[in-house]
Amino acid sequence: MLEVGVKAPDFTLRDQHREKRSLAELAGAPAMIVFMPFAFTRTCEGEMCSIRDNLDYLQSKGARVFVITCDTLNSNRVWAEQQGFTFPILSDFWPHGKVAKEYGCFNETFGYAERSTFFIDGEGTITDIVSSGELGVAREFSQYETALGL
Repeated sequence: MLEVGVKAPDFTLRDQHREKRSLAELAGAPAMIVFMPFAFTRTCEGEMCSIRDNLDYLQSKGARVFVITCDTLNSNRVWAEQQGFTFPILSDFWPHGKVAKEYGCFNETFGYAERSTFFIDGEGTITDIVSSGELGVAREFSQYETALGL
C-alpha cells in the first residue's frame, strides 16, 4: 500500500455517468479517494450512505470525494440511482483493478479493491490513509473527520 507523504498516482476512470474523471481534477483542494470492495453489499452500502448523508458537511469543509470500485459502470450507476449517491463512483473494472493495484489495495485472490481511503491534499500528496483490516468491517465516519482535521 502507498504511504503517507508520497504523491498519489494519477488516474483516469469513468464514473457512473460514463464521464472521464481523474485525480488531476481534484487538485487544489483536499480529496478523499474511497476504495470500495463491492456495490450492493451491506457494509459498503452503509459506508456510502454515511458519506451521502454527510456530503454537504464534507464539501462545506472543502473536501471532495471520489469512490472507486472494481464493479462495472452499469452496476455503479444503478447502485448510485437506487441509493441517491451524487458523488462520482468510478469503475476500475477493466483492466481489472488497475488503479487499486497502483494504490496497493487490490486483493489479488478475490479480485476486489480493499476497503481503503486515501486523503490527498491540494498538491496531490497523501496525507492520511484509513483502512479496514477485514472485508466486512466498515470504516467509521469519525476516522474521516480526524483525517481531514475537522
